[in-house]
Amino acid sequence: MDPLRCLRLCLCLPLLLPPPVAPAPVQVPVSGTDWAACRSLSRELSRLVATLKEPHRVLEETHLSEEDPKNWPPRIRCSDACDPSTLDTNNTRCLQRILQGLQHYRDLLSSDIFNARRLPRLETALDQLLGLIQQEHGRPPRHPVTPSETWAHPLLQRLALQRLQSFAAIMSRVFTHSASPR
Repeated sequence: MDPLRCLRLCLCLPLLLPPPVAPAPVQVPVSGTDWAACRSLSRELSRLVATLKEPHRVLEETHLSEEDPKNWPPRIRCSDACDPSTLDTNNTRCLQRILQGLQHYRDLLSSDIFNARRLPRLETALDQLLGLIQQEHGRPPRHPVTPSETWAHPLLQRLALQRLQSFAAIMSRVFTHSASPR
């Protein structure tokens, strides 16, 4: 076959072949989580915690800290992938951490620490948020709260509510970002 004819065939061959199939788009995990409802409930939770009055005035100026890190409650950390860029592509790890934290604080509110000071509106808000997130991510394991001395309850309540307030603020930011239209 003459070289010029061969060259023409080689050049025309791609025109005769079917177009290449485009690679499948990367699938972003679709979350069944109702972000708008979570945003609303997390804001309500933050508002409720912020409006609680300390029954023991002397504790209002007290800042408590716990030295033993293994007893620290779940916190949202950088490694939990709750930053906006990661939330847009994969929010599973972040939601699991939030679920773990919510369950921890719910267990605290129903422990002996709060026997003398029930907070039903706070418990309801936590239950509702837990319900929304658990629909997709299941229930995290519960860790019973170790009974404490009665004299320490006001201190432990204060510490728990301070930490819940911090947790709720960060959680609310996560839900606000994820609920915003893109």
